[in-house]
Formats: sequence, structure tokens, C-alpha cells
Amino acid sequence: MKVMVIQGPNLNLLGIREPRIYGPIKLEAIHQNVQKHAEQLGIEVDFFQSNFEGEIIDKIQECLGQCDGIIINPAGYSHTSVAIRDAISAVNLPTIEVHITNIHAREEFRQKSLTAEACTAVVAGFGAIGYHLALQGISQILNEINAIKAAQEQMRQNPQNQ
Repeated sequence: MKVMVIQGPNLNLLGIREPRIYGPIKLEAIHQNVQKHAEQLGIEVDFFQSNFEGEIIDKIQECLGQCDGIIINPAGYSHTSVAIRDAISAVNLPTIEVHITNIHAREEFRQKSLTAEACTAVVAGFGAIGYHLALQGISQILNEINAIKAAQEQMRQNPQNQ
């Protein structure tokens, strides 16, 4: 299983940017911790960060046929980007949106996520641990999908056992 972790704008400044809100951990440390957890789960992960909406859309589209699932923190684009939402819908891969903070307890303009509507699930408010929760969740979702595919294949090969 392969999962792409996509990070949106300003997340490259974690640990520097408003640490009282986003915590002291840097993005590189989050990625290192996610990598270790992914290895324990038998998942291959790649990481991508961009401050540019079009690059995030391109990376989502590149996942089609290359990845089994996506974990995405669209950051500020969560609240504004119909284009990222449409890209997530278009690739039709299990996708979990992550937010370090609880967006529902923040400013009114942050409380609505356009991109979440296209995602399989959302993890918010757990800090950096939210990425681990998302990885655990995507692992479970992908395992269930693979089990269903295996069962369907078994039924196709042995129709008399139905």
C-alpha cells in the first residue's frame, strides 16, 4: 500500500508559525514520525508540501494510478479551494483530511472546509498526532477495500461457492 501525504500552505513554517496555536513541532519531525508509523503498518508513504494551489492539485492528480490513498492537510486552502476539492473528487481515492487544530473552535471563516466534503474522513484538533490517526484510518480503509476486492475475485473465480 502506498499513501501520499500532501501538506498545504504555510505548513513548512510549523514550529515557527504561531507555536501557541500549531505547536512546536516542525514539519520534518511530523514526517519522520509518520514514516516510522507507516513502516510499522507496512505502508509506503511519500510526502509533498507546497504553498501553491496548482501544485497541490497536480500532486493529487499524480496520485491516480500511483497511490492507494491520500492524507491531506490543505491548510488555508481547506476553506477556499473548490479546485482542490474537485481534484480530490476526481481521483476518487480514499482521502483523509487532517487539521492540526480544531477548525470548528476557531475563527468563523476557518470552521467550514470545502475540501472535507470530498474526503472520506477528517481528523482535526489532535495536533501532530492527527497524522498518525489519519494513517491508522487510511490503513484500515485500504485493508477493507482489499478484503472486499479479494472476496469479489474469489466469487468470480468460484461462482459455484456463492
